[in-house]
Amino acid sequence: MPKHIERFKTKLFQNIFNHANGGIAIVSTEGKWIKINKSIVNFLGYEEDELYEMNFQDITHRDDLEIDLKYMHQLMRGEINNYQIEKRYFHKKGFVVWALLSVSLFKDEQGKPKYFIAQITDISDQKSASYQMEGLMSVVKEQNEKLKDFAHIATHDIRTHVGNLSSIIEFLEEDLEETLTANENFTMLKDSLRNLTETIEHLNLIRINKSRNVNRLRTLSLYQYVENSIYNVSALLKKENGQIINKIDKNLQIKGIEAYLDSIILNFLTNALKYKSEKRLPVIELTNVIDDDSVVLKIKDNGLGIDLNSNSEKLFTLNGTFHEHQDSRGIGLYITKNHIESMGGKIEVESKVGEGTCFSIYFLKAQDVSLKEDNKKVVV
Repeated sequence: MPKHIERFKTKLFQNIFNHANGGIAIVSTEGKWIKINKSIVNFLGYEEDELYEMNFQDITHRDDLEIDLKYMHQLMRGEINNYQIEKRYFHKKGFVVWALLSVSLFKDEQGKPKYFIAQITDISDQKSASYQMEGLMSVVKEQNEKLKDFAHIATHDIRTHVGNLSSIIEFLEEDLEETLTANENFTMLKDSLRNLTETIEHLNLIRINKSRNVNRLRTLSLYQYVENSIYNVSALLKKENGQIINKIDKNLQIKGIEAYLDSIILNFLTNALKYKSEKRLPVIELTNVIDDDSVVLKIKDNGLGIDLNSNSEKLFTLNGTFHEHQDSRGIGLYITKNHIESMGGKIEVESKVGEGTCFSIYFLKAQDVSLKEDNKKVVV
């Protein structure tokens, strides 16, 4: 091949590599970055030289590392030709970013593995939208369950009263048959009552007997879920030079739904860091107390605090925001409150502007799964 054509192809490859919209990387079989393009630098937030001193394991979320390494080893052994997974990286600024990772293996002429070729596409926005949609859908589902409760009341309690009215009308007809037969108002009353009865029967047809969330709760270690959430914000915590103190009883167990409990704790920790005070380093303390049939998780921070006099009405409402922050959407606390209530709990808050906030989240104690849900009170 003529040298000028070879130089042209080399230059073309470099341009494609360096200016590709998505991330492209050459990674050694030990996991070290050999060559990366600008998109990866922008995606992860590190300088190029910093990344070359690291391997991808250093910034991969631990929950995604095992599956990534598993596929890499399968590539090395020739069991697969390539693989594609969704995985999380820790950005230099501390937060988690999501990527769609596609990997193939380059081998030399003797078939010996030389390096991996990785394509990394940022899907953080899609993931964030997906999580918000899932959260909102869970809220919609819960509201739908409440409508079913109303249908149950309508088809049971109200039907009893309608039955009594029907009996009274029958008695009146027996006693005053001649007088009422020609009475137009009485005829309208009978027709209205018949229509009401039909409406209630229609409600009864669409009502579905639900299995209450309390029957889906599992025994969970509150301490371990707190520890997992602390890990998930560890890089962000390091960036803010903050401290999280976990004083939860290691033997304490509650009844909950795994995904909900993860979301609840993580939301309060990230909010505490998001709304930190600029006058001091953030400190978050998690403790627990026992209150009758409940375990109360207390999450206390030393952040900006909330003016409850002005904001108590919108604290847990959809789109309710009370701090000027670019990431405030007013969705997190709304979804979190619904998650807590769906597990038979409640949430209370104490706060002082300029000093900090303490949220008290009530969970069911593990040994009290026989909770009479119809008698529980939810207080905000």
